[in-house]
Amino acid sequence: MELTILIPALNEETTIGECIKKAKQFLESENIQGEILVANNKSTDKTEIIAKNMGARVINVQKKGYGIALIEGNKVAKGKYTIMGDADDSYNFLELNGFLKELRNGTDLVIGNRFKGNMEKGSMKFLHRYIGTPMISYLARKKYKIPVGDFNCGLRGYVTEKIKNLNCEASGMEYATEMLIKASQADLIIGEIPIDFYKDKRNKKSHLRTVRDGIRHLKVIIEKAI
Repeated sequence: MELTILIPALNEETTIGECIKKAKQFLESENIQGEILVANNKSTDKTEIIAKNMGARVINVQKKGYGIALIEGNKVAKGKYTIMGDADDSYNFLELNGFLKELRNGTDLVIGNRFKGNMEKGSMKFLHRYIGTPMISYLARKKYKIPVGDFNCGLRGYVTEKIKNLNCEASGMEYATEMLIKASQADLIIGEIPIDFYKDKRNKKSHLRTVRDGIRHLKVIIEKAI
């Protein structure tokens, strides 16, 4: 199997169906041997039922956390490559060709850059767009010399085994930063491509907590230097 499309999900019943639909269309239109894997992170709504009914493979992750869901998903991913993306329909799973092209050409980890693509109005909070994400990206880029402009982007592709072997431990949103730092320290080939970013379609409060998650990212940047 060439590709696993990995989607972490926590109470995403309003959008998980659309994400899976687009992922299936991508695999079919590009004639890719692949799977859609939903890491269900203790959802209490119909997320699991919808995902299974639409043909996705679902694993139930009993400990809550964005990072935990992705780590557990990586453990059972069947694809040579994995492309991970959020379940809120802010990333378009029809637009994955750039990631797969880079991976096929030998890049180990490909991360999207939302700042170099088109951002739909309302897709990113002012604080995150102009302060939080640029600051975290600058600090991590300067400290680790990683050529990436959007450390917090949740749409990224990678060689499954190589990322699995990094043994990432971060349980929350800071997993995104830990992955990049450990990949750099392991001398993996890291690439970046521009992507479009869309407004969260769930019409509910985001799982992201600005201050808490920002502090966790900074802590990872400092600790992983050791």
